[in-house]
Amino acid sequence: MVSPIKPGAKLLQVDGPTIETPRLILRPWRVSDIARNTAMLGDPEVARFITPDRKPVTSEQNGWRNAAIISGHWALHGFGMFAVEEKASGDYVGRVGPWYPPGWPGFEVGWAITPDRWGRGYAVEAARGAIDWVFANFTVDRIVHCIDAANAPSQGVARRLGAVNEGPGQLNDHVVDIWVTARDRWTRDGS
Repeated sequence: MVSPIKPGAKLLQVDGPTIETPRLILRPWRVSDIARNTAMLGDPEVARFITPDRKPVTSEQNGWRNAAIISGHWALHGFGMFAVEEKASGDYVGRVGPWYPPGWPGFEVGWAITPDRWGRGYAVEAARGAIDWVFANFTVDRIVHCIDAANAPSQGVARRLGAVNEGPGQLNDHVVDIWVTARDRWTRDGS
């Protein structure tokens, strides 16, 4: 728990954008999201595709660190992955959005949805909202999606977004396929 704040103290408050889709809210992170994000990363099927070491996150501290990295991306760059909230329940159901730390193979929009909400189309819906936001706010012509060759569900999301697999690339000492959503196709197709 954080110590109580003195009256008049000024702390950084991230007041980032909020995106609404028909069923979801993409919003800044809250402390209450950390436990659900940690649980998601603790699932072996999720972890094998999105944690740097491909292993489940098993400690509260490592889950906190993961959320702090995402929040730090917002603080340092002014953008980052949004927490995804299900409108109907108010539950944290994943994360989606732009990601571009040093050494990354391109300006990415990535996604991860909690396993208990798989199969509902949330990844596609949230990614569409995030891609629209990126193209509206950045001059990038290409958005990448770094997807493991064995991650068939994420490949399906990329296809539904109209992304094209441009072949292998390197990410954290691991080979991934680099899928690309191009601005000209996105605008032309109205995806």
